[in-house]
Amino acid sequence: MDSGQWTVDSGQWTVNKMTAIKEERKFSLNQIYFYLTEGCNLRCRHCWLAPKYEDDTHTYPSLSLNLFKSIVEQARPLGLSAVKLTGGEPLLHPQIREILEEIRTGGLRLVVETNGLLCTGELARIMASCEDPFVAVSLDAADAKIHEWVRGVSGCFEKTVDGISNLVNAGIEPQLIMTVARCNRDEIEAVVRLAESMGAGSVKFNVLQPVARGEQMHEAGETLEIEELIELGRWVENTLSASTNLPLIFDHPPAFRPLSKMFGNSGTGCDTCGILGILGVLADGSYSLCGIGKTVPELVFGHADIDRLDDVWNNSPVLRELREGLPDRLEGICGKCLLKSICRGNCIAQNYYLNKNLWAPFWYCHEANSKGLFSETRLKKEEMS
Repeated sequence: MDSGQWTVDSGQWTVNKMTAIKEERKFSLNQIYFYLTEGCNLRCRHCWLAPKYEDDTHTYPSLSLNLFKSIVEQARPLGLSAVKLTGGEPLLHPQIREILEEIRTGGLRLVVETNGLLCTGELARIMASCEDPFVAVSLDAADAKIHEWVRGVSGCFEKTVDGISNLVNAGIEPQLIMTVARCNRDEIEAVVRLAESMGAGSVKFNVLQPVARGEQMHEAGETLEIEELIELGRWVENTLSASTNLPLIFDHPPAFRPLSKMFGNSGTGCDTCGILGILGVLADGSYSLCGIGKTVPELVFGHADIDRLDDVWNNSPVLRELREGLPDRLEGICGKCLLKSICRGNCIAQNYYLNKNLWAPFWYCHEANSKGLFSETRLKKEEMS
């Protein structure tokens, strides 16, 4: 073999090496979160987005179908494989059927977060025809009065249950999501039994976050204390999970989960938000870190009518800073945690909302650590000495 073909100018090699390094650092846009509507047909007390209440007499803007199509087409070369439809309430969108059809014919994975009220048999069947659909339905109690108190609209419980039934009948095993507060903590097992009886696929228990309306509930003492949340998580993961074949997910940070729930055969995985591979699109067409852009303007990166998506994704200063800084720049207890590469601060949007600092520790972990409840087994050895 002629050795001459292996001779490379050192300067050119350096350029090629640097180019390769830059290419390795490119991040794929795996999923777009579409916050389709500014309105919602419920008045949930804990909602972190606080959309306007929409009924027959009041309607609010939603993302245009043409803009939805344009964004999806621009996202494909960036690696798009899935879209999540959320809101407000995504099924309120006047062209929700057309949006679902675009997702179906485009071969994208469908993820939907809904309150279930508008989930008719027809819509359920369309969702079921999409690629590997995953639908989550909010249900905050098995007791109608408690659920409706949390959701703020009388009569919504029965409609939600009907929506869940329509999904199951269409062949989808929905995840039921319950946001845990002081008013409904005793409903946890009853929700699991209802999920079993209806044919749901899993149950997720969300910790009520101190954002927007949730912040008001925290201030009013309507949420659980950190000690109660940690103990409740242990009970769900170690005791209640053993009584059902359904996967149960208690959505506290990975540092508080048994390793078997993250990596073992019986585990449900580590359900983090995947912040380095997602982008939010608000109902007005703005690009945002996620839905937090509705209340935090500095986490809005441009507008789909004006800015090209590839430029937003590759060049937005906040996104670049996160890619370069996670997880090493995390501060406080999150910076000391052994699981920070998995967790990545749990929710950067939440952390910034509370502290105006991208690298601030997650409030749950910070509170637990301040009360001596953060396990030393999840800390780096040098942090324990």
